[in-house]
Amino acid sequence: MDINFDLAVSNGRVFTPQGLKSIEIWIREGRIAALGGSHRAAERIDARGMLVLPGCIDAHVHFRDPGQTYKEDWLTGSVSAAAGGVSTVIDQPNTDPRTLDRRSFELKLQSARARSVVDYCINGGPGRIEELKKAGVQAIGEIFSYEHSDTDLAGILARTRGLGLLATVHAEDGSIIRERRDELSEQHDPSVHSLARPVEAELRAIEKVLAWSDRLHICHLSSGPGLRLIERARQKRALEGMGEGAETTGGHSSPAGLSCEVTTHHLLLNVDDYRRQGSYLKMNPPLRSQADNERLWDGLRTGSIDILASDHAPHLPEEKAEEIWEAPSGVPGVETMLPLMLFAVRRNFLSLERLVDALATRPARIFSLAHKGSIGAGMDADLVLVDSKRVTEIRADRLHSRAEWTPYEGMKAIFPRMTIIRGSVVWDDGLEVEPGYGRFQGMQLQ
Repeated sequence: MDINFDLAVSNGRVFTPQGLKSIEIWIREGRIAALGGSHRAAERIDARGMLVLPGCIDAHVHFRDPGQTYKEDWLTGSVSAAAGGVSTVIDQPNTDPRTLDRRSFELKLQSARARSVVDYCINGGPGRIEELKKAGVQAIGEIFSYEHSDTDLAGILARTRGLGLLATVHAEDGSIIRERRDELSEQHDPSVHSLARPVEAELRAIEKVLAWSDRLHICHLSSGPGLRLIERARQKRALEGMGEGAETTGGHSSPAGLSCEVTTHHLLLNVDDYRRQGSYLKMNPPLRSQADNERLWDGLRTGSIDILASDHAPHLPEEKAEEIWEAPSGVPGVETMLPLMLFAVRRNFLSLERLVDALATRPARIFSLAHKGSIGAGMDADLVLVDSKRVTEIRADRLHSRAEWTPYEGMKAIFPRMTIIRGSVVWDDGLEVEPGYGRFQGMQLQ
């Protein structure tokens, strides 16, 4: 029998669109060429006793490259991603320089091509949007709503929509934040950060952008009331006939043009955790209540929250240890997102089907990654091999981000055994490819 395939993954329980199957995966030239059947391959991976899942897509990372590579760069960030089962990342534009035009886009693309070991997309900021579209951005955003006047923000959304691009929005109202900060400036307990950026700021910003555009992705929802606004907007759009092309998962219909994400930290941490971790837990939007945690978990389970994303935003420990008003906002998370959620599946907090949908299938659809997000013939051979019995504790000294700390220290998790990207083993308890293996997934440069 001729050797027709480069690689076979055998004996695992494979997550296919039709459910888990004991089936062999046959890979040729980086793509899944066949599922099942009797063939021969040049190499074979024995996945006995393991789940084989689609590679995860983290739609929200800040790899700090270029400009602040002492915090993270494309190599350290992407190694962290691969070690955590993430095969594709979408990097945000608030680097130095910000990704606001073709020149800054190409500068970031050059860094990624030289260093990244996972596949990647690059978002553009609200600058020269037409230039950025031609350069190959995946979306415009995250757009920090609090940085813009209402007039400017409405204009940005209109220009983005007019060019056929998706706007991803960090929804917090600037006027509320400025007013609250002035009122609270003499308080220094770390929990003041959540008071200074209240739920009302998220609600007002969501209400505004929903009125100004019919094609939006709301980043990192932090509150139950914020989720309820999204749900009501979807119901209204469906009634008005704006729900054509809707995706349905678990009985939930998500009208085309409006999606949202939740982060691991807004699911697992809340204001009570400031007592233990202080300013290390400063992030935007901030931590909320346990009731908000529970409401967001419900939204993730039902699919009214479309996707999970890490909002990986690394800073060094000495920076995070600053007084609350001075400490930078953001926490690392790309490496721990899937492992924490796999443990949540083990504890029956979440179904495996919903996890795969939230970390692979639906982000691929929202961000137009046609060959990513599922295991099937013709798809990129992005696979994660998981031994669901191998539970461990998260330790910062075992992680790979340049941040060198984690807000999840000591939490239980299930890390993947192996990450395969386009048919090559990228992570197998260590890096298996050279820097620059990752491939740009946006439009070709024109």
